[in-house]
Amino acid sequence: MSIRTAAVIGGGSFGTVVANILADNDIDTVQWMRNADTAQAINEQHENSQYLPGVQLNSALRASTDLLDSVRNADVIFVSVPSQFVREVVSSFAATLNPDQALVSTTKGIEPDRFLMMSQVLRELCPNNPVGVLSGPNLAKEIARRELAATVIASENSDLRRNVQEGLSCSYFRVYASNDLYGVELSGALKNIYAIVSGFVAALGMGENSKSMIITRSLAEMSRFAVALGANPLTFMGLAGVGDLVVTCMSPLSRNYRVGFAIGSGKTLEQAIDELGEVAEGVNTLRYVREKSVELGIYMPLVMGAYEILFHGADPKHVAQGLMTGEHASDVEFSLPKHEI
Repeated sequence: MSIRTAAVIGGGSFGTVVANILADNDIDTVQWMRNADTAQAINEQHENSQYLPGVQLNSALRASTDLLDSVRNADVIFVSVPSQFVREVVSSFAATLNPDQALVSTTKGIEPDRFLMMSQVLRELCPNNPVGVLSGPNLAKEIARRELAATVIASENSDLRRNVQEGLSCSYFRVYASNDLYGVELSGALKNIYAIVSGFVAALGMGENSKSMIITRSLAEMSRFAVALGANPLTFMGLAGVGDLVVTCMSPLSRNYRVGFAIGSGKTLEQAIDELGEVAEGVNTLRYVREKSVELGIYMPLVMGAYEILFHGADPKHVAQGLMTGEHASDVEFSLPKHEI
């Protein structure tokens, strides 16, 4: 059956955009958030002034600070809180769900202790519920202005994929489907690291050739890592892979790009985060991915270089230069037999 009621858990920019599209599509939608003032502003002024100032929201969209009431009757629950809070928030309502209620993560991050994707956290907490992931080149401020964009819904449940496609598709937002849930989700988390690197490169005034090299080697690096963990390499050729990587590495609207740009301009990591005023998932993801790549012995020079810059004060110029002196490899990952590389 189509989605009739939905809950969006989280009061940030992308969660608000998702909630607004659902409401525009005549789906009874409630958005949960901790901030009572923001909830009141959405209900009375129809605006999330904290994250999307000036954007008029659908008057039918309701905001609430009551989590259990928000999810009680939802056919689909979109989880849009920062990765470090997903387990805590979902744990607080998991026991109240019935098996017909689906959960879709829009969070691009990793839980560090066991290197879990958000979908794996959801499955662990809600083993009887369908689970999906929404990911793609989705800068919330552009979507809020109704500029053309597309995303990917990944799930092993075909009904959930179809229902989310119907529920979120509109004249300016297209939803594609995938069954490689792990690949879609991992690419969404990994690209945040490379957005930080691209911010370094832009701040240092490097040329277009340098920027192109960084983005394409980022794609090779992230796909090499993900395939080692069981993802489908073809996923990285689509919207959730190269599409999300390109937009995040090229746009000043990207939170992670802005952190990298600030550090490349001479600011400390702490100053960059304070200046941003929002969560940049790539900072924590960088820590976790570096640790896992060392554990698995995966060659990731950009990750290693970015880690040294953020946490050990290394010169950002060394990240790009390191590519010129590292080991030779094939241009496109997996295209040459290993004995020919």
